[in-house]
Amino acid sequence: MPNFAKAPWVDIVPFLRDPVLPVLVVIVVGMVLIRASRLFVRGIVKALMDREATEGTAKELSAVELKKRMDTLDQLGANVLRFFIVVIVSLMILQRVGLEIGPAIAGLGVVGVAVGFGAQSLVKDYLNGALILIENQFSKGDVIRIAGVAGSVEDFSLRRTTVRDLDGVVHTVPNGEISVASNLTRVWSRINQDVTVAYGTDIDKAIEVVDAAGREMASDPAWKRRVLETPRVDRVAALGEYGVTLKILGTVRATEQWAAAGELRKRLLVAFKANGIEIPRPQRVVLSRDTVAPEAMAAAALGPTDDDLAPEE
Repeated sequence: MPNFAKAPWVDIVPFLRDPVLPVLVVIVVGMVLIRASRLFVRGIVKALMDREATEGTAKELSAVELKKRMDTLDQLGANVLRFFIVVIVSLMILQRVGLEIGPAIAGLGVVGVAVGFGAQSLVKDYLNGALILIENQFSKGDVIRIAGVAGSVEDFSLRRTTVRDLDGVVHTVPNGEISVASNLTRVWSRINQDVTVAYGTDIDKAIEVVDAAGREMASDPAWKRRVLETPRVDRVAALGEYGVTLKILGTVRATEQWAAAGELRKRLLVAFKANGIEIPRPQRVVLSRDTVAPEAMAAAALGPTDDDLAPEE
């Protein structure tokens, strides 16, 4: 057994006691905190997602999509906590080995303020992206309107959302710019169509024709699974300049709203034509006034006279 009262142990033991042992304790505590932070963040994320899946729109997500979102949020939160823990542990180790950490803390404070001002929009993007994931405001493949852009979501990350519009243009929108997100393909949507018929039309007959066209569409094998509520006339919406406006409402699957509205309009045109119902259109009357005197017009109609044809002397 070594004699700790003699060299070299007499010098090694105090060194191991301070600062090696405190440094090892700080490192072990830091590793435990990193592990605990991971479990802490995972528990919070799971609680939020479970609540949203039970009470909110996240219940529409598949198990794979839900797990993917949880892993993304888990990684973000764990990385943030891990960064702060590593910084604090490093400063404590430097202090234990006898280095002055005051200037380092001051320098980190200055750098933190500068980075905070410069990266505040980036932080806002990530925080807003996390909220979008938790609340399931939209998913990949949804048709949305955000920040003045409308289109299909092609890609989504914590920092930005990529949307392709109807013209094929790809828009990249930072999540921090999204204040209102309108999801056009969430479960169901309405057919909201206004149809104007000419004054003098039998309104009851026009309503019956519209309702019959809606029932025919809803019973069509190609559409009955896509139409959730038969399109029908809800009310007389307005007495306009050109005719009477009928408000047609119906419910369809969200992804079918544009095709269903087009199909209904096509059927209405055929039904109106078959039943003699006129869709009014603006009438334009053109008035022209001749400025030539009637005597001159009559002379021009008779042609040149002998005096006009006579040679000049």
